[in-house]
Amino acid sequence: MRILEIEKAVSDEIRKLAEEKFGIRLEKISCEAPPRIELGDLALPVAFEIAKQIKQKTGEKKNPRDIAETLKSSLSGNSVVERIETAGAGYLNIFYNRAEILAYFADAPLLSEATKPHQKVCVEHTSVNPNKAAHIGHVRNAVLGDTFARLLKAVGKRVEVQNYIDNTGVQVADTVVGFVYLEKMNLQSIIHLDESLAKEGKSFDYYCWDLYSKVGKAYESDENLKEKRQIVLHLIERGGNEVAEIADYVAMRNVQCLLETMEKINIRYDLLPRESEILHLGFWQKAFEEMKSRGVIRYETEGKRAGCWVMPLDSHEGTEEHDADKILVRSNGTVTYTGKDIAYQMWKLGLLGLDFNYRVFHTYADGKKVWVTSTSSSENGVIPEFGKSEIVYNVIDSRQSYPQEVVKRSIAAIFPEKGEQSSIHLAYEMVALSSAAAEELGFQISEEDRKKPFIEMSGRKGLGVKANDLINLLESKALVEVEKRHADISKAECLKIARKIAVGALRYLLLKYTRNTIVVFDFKEALSFEGETGVFCQYSAVRANAIFKKLAKDELKTAIEIVKANRPEVNEILKTENEIWSLLMQAFRLEEIVHNSVNNREPAILAKYCFNLAKTFNLFYHNHRIITESNQIRRAVLIVTADIVRRTLTSSLDLMGIPVPERM
Repeated sequence: MRILEIEKAVSDEIRKLAEEKFGIRLEKISCEAPPRIELGDLALPVAFEIAKQIKQKTGEKKNPRDIAETLKSSLSGNSVVERIETAGAGYLNIFYNRAEILAYFADAPLLSEATKPHQKVCVEHTSVNPNKAAHIGHVRNAVLGDTFARLLKAVGKRVEVQNYIDNTGVQVADTVVGFVYLEKMNLQSIIHLDESLAKEGKSFDYYCWDLYSKVGKAYESDENLKEKRQIVLHLIERGGNEVAEIADYVAMRNVQCLLETMEKINIRYDLLPRESEILHLGFWQKAFEEMKSRGVIRYETEGKRAGCWVMPLDSHEGTEEHDADKILVRSNGTVTYTGKDIAYQMWKLGLLGLDFNYRVFHTYADGKKVWVTSTSSSENGVIPEFGKSEIVYNVIDSRQSYPQEVVKRSIAAIFPEKGEQSSIHLAYEMVALSSAAAEELGFQISEEDRKKPFIEMSGRKGLGVKANDLINLLESKALVEVEKRHADISKAECLKIARKIAVGALRYLLLKYTRNTIVVFDFKEALSFEGETGVFCQYSAVRANAIFKKLAKDELKTAIEIVKANRPEVNEILKTENEIWSLLMQAFRLEEIVHNSVNNREPAILAKYCFNLAKTFNLFYHNHRIITESNQIRRAVLIVTADIVRRTLTSSLDLMGIPVPERM
């Protein structure tokens, strides 16, 4: 029986007894881990809640310990629960039959095998403006979104991963201004430039990074150029002209570069919805008519919002910053980002009544396809069904919290049956640079900036860590360490290991902080091979795997058989060796941790768990000589324990998108 199943069975029985013995109905029963393993495996403070409810209901004071004793005497035992004790002022402490649980997990999956997923959910993440190379701030979005999608799959959801492409926005327009007005290039010359860069081993998105920064500086002194931006923007939105063709080429080449960058850190997508199709296929018009017909938006006839269509919300009324987010159509007839987001959200939830056309945009090495929206379909084969999700998770930084609130409440107003719970904003804080990191990158830092706790990145100023640069730097640093330790293996094998270490270092760094924490990026911390890092977690998994390379071929199988056949002896070993049992209990909680991470929408819970498990395992490794243990049953317990922990570490790392190298 799994740990969560045991807790549920105990809770269900207590809930029934509370109603039978005290006339109290308990909605939720809290299950806690005792402060020390000697005090039990599960602690329930339920007697305190019952005493509280009795007093509220009848005014009678009941001693929680007496309530706990009554519950204890009535609770039935089973093969998994060995005994129940009352402790302190009224806790119920549950002691498991340790041998029974070890025998179950010895060859059982650590996570419940999901039945066929029935609820479809959408996770939209990354959503980088496709006008230049991605930087480390974008990578935090992608790593959070990818990890959360993995967690949702682990709890049995059917997950569709989308990466929204704003290919008609002002950032793309700025890069096009650079090509057309600063570089004096047309579409053919841009294509030729792209081909030349590829021959030189250079990247198109890096060229766009520098060009975008160049345009930003040019705007400061050239008002005429700023006016060109609006002309270019209107031409892109209208489509059917050379400027729009240039924008399409620039945007989708940057998207291609982005996919290649994200693939390096194990991030993939199912669909790339594009804003151009939302405009050209009439998504907004359909959503607009729906909102008007249901009376959830209003046309302003006076004041500063006269001539605008707005979504009236009672929060933040009168706040100029947030008033703009409520405007869906400006007085000049143009649709705001918020308006388009509402239409797009309606499509994701299957509420719009319209659909895109689709074509394959990219195929990964293993054959998985990435689809992109299109105004017309050129595909003859089977096209997957996209959209129509029951819940949508939008991974967008916390600065977009209010526009996301408008989208959520708008959907709930238009479709009350869906409610606000169908649109969830997975917010996170930005990634900034330490002053030391900024200086290492060659940026001029003023004395005023140096006094700040961090320096915010700016793509327009060219101030930021390109994702590819960081990945390459992490790989080169890891390669030095791998080659130093393994002079006996080839350069290619060393590089393969170094790449896995780089992925672990980067992804863990961006996951270990809670979403509401600003990550101040520093090279020293990112490249550290010690402390709370992905590298340490990987090293622990590699160390666990190394144990089994030294064992005979079928020794794990034999150890499992011994553990199952000698339960009384195994139980005595685990009762007297709390360090081993404590490590096992930590490993058995993976499923609970996964559910907590999903319920709290916080991947950092999993990251912290993985690190703590790795630390506890390393103590176990140093304190027990598994290979040389002479007692057959104890040796079997140690082998099975090491196997359970290595499987748990590997699963935890996989859920974070972190691979385990063959060696470190």
